[in-house]
Amino acid sequence: MSDYDFDLFVIGAGSGGVRASRVAASHGAKVAVAEEYRVGGTCVIRGCVPKKLLIYGAHFAEDLKDARRFGWNVPDCDFEWTTLRDNVLADVDRLEGLYKNTLDSHKVELISERATITGPHGVKLASGREISAKYILVATGAWPVIPEIEGAEHGVTSNEVFHLEECPKRIVIVGGGYIANEFAGIFHQFGSHVTIVNRSNMLLRGYDEQIRDRLLQISTMKGINFRFNAEMEKIEKNEDGTLCVRFKGGDPIACDLLLFATGRQPQVQGLGLENAGVELNGKGAIKVDEYSRTNVESIYAVGDVTDRLQLTPVAIREGHAFADTVFGDNPRTVDYHCVPSAVFSHPPLAGVGLTEAQAKNKYGTVKIYTSDFRPMKNVLAGRDERALYKMVVDATTNKVVGLHMIGPDAPEILQAAAIAVKAGLTKQEFDDTVALHPSMAEELVLLK
Repeated sequence: MSDYDFDLFVIGAGSGGVRASRVAASHGAKVAVAEEYRVGGTCVIRGCVPKKLLIYGAHFAEDLKDARRFGWNVPDCDFEWTTLRDNVLADVDRLEGLYKNTLDSHKVELISERATITGPHGVKLASGREISAKYILVATGAWPVIPEIEGAEHGVTSNEVFHLEECPKRIVIVGGGYIANEFAGIFHQFGSHVTIVNRSNMLLRGYDEQIRDRLLQISTMKGINFRFNAEMEKIEKNEDGTLCVRFKGGDPIACDLLLFATGRQPQVQGLGLENAGVELNGKGAIKVDEYSRTNVESIYAVGDVTDRLQLTPVAIREGHAFADTVFGDNPRTVDYHCVPSAVFSHPPLAGVGLTEAQAKNKYGTVKIYTSDFRPMKNVLAGRDERALYKMVVDATTNKVVGLHMIGPDAPEILQAAAIAVKAGLTKQEFDDTVALHPSMAEELVLLK
């Protein structure tokens, strides 16, 4: 008999926590997972899944217009936000049920309460029940950051935006990252007047400069407004419920909805980490080693709460590797090299490996290959919107060290291409591959 109530106690039933729980249980561990809100975490409940469904819905705006050029007699169509909203939320419910079934089928005990750490092997539930565990895994994710300015309570974050009563006629989105640009594309296609407000002069820091410049160009051409180097002063709510966003410099902006997309921070508040002596880094994230172990031998952490790479597939791999290491007698780490990422903007962009600037800093001499083209569908539809593919090559070895693209289906295309970049293939090996014609993806093997 174990000296503990559970072999593993997981705090947080998001993607990383659920994967770790399931795999640990399959290795024979007695596992419990505590979740104070809903099973599925940010991705399933209030992140990538419902957002991607909104993006699918938004694409119909242009698709319906384009269809006329392809011979379809499409009438003018109205958009009904509540129908899409309710269908998306229903699918979220369905997915949450699947996650719960996964835990149940692996005999993981799901505890629908908040849990806090009381020591290296102890947790306490909101109900007062105290539980002991040989190992504790923290997988509480991250939470939206709200700027500390007067009237900030009148805005919403990506947590609440899926539950709006109506689609706003005018929306101000604060931020320049992937969340801001994705929702800008969504609401613009739904007919909202969209303004992105950013305190710096740069969108999508970390992505290749040419690609993000192309997104800015296309977004502006579509009618999305941008205000850079803008420092908000306060937000005022008018008697009719509309908002006025005031700045320390520049004219105020009137809107019906203010969305904060100003980053996410590790969710560690009130977890009781100090009771066990768990150390945090300078960003307030839990410090872990390559095996996701904290400075306390019995406590581990995975996912966004560790601030390594805030991506759902990374959290899943970290959770799986943790379970294999601790309970499967198979020590494993996660390889963070060449992790692909995408922004489901309108159009989407995706990248893997080094940007041109990063490659120059690392290798000194690089070769850049690009293809700037108008997709065949856009030509017939009468759209001037152009795609851009970019390959970054180490001039010494001829290895492809970065691949970046913006255009229709860019994330779908990049997923397969990322395998080639991670495998260290050369530009010549791309060139030696016969093109699949006619496709947008063929540009990857025709780059000059």
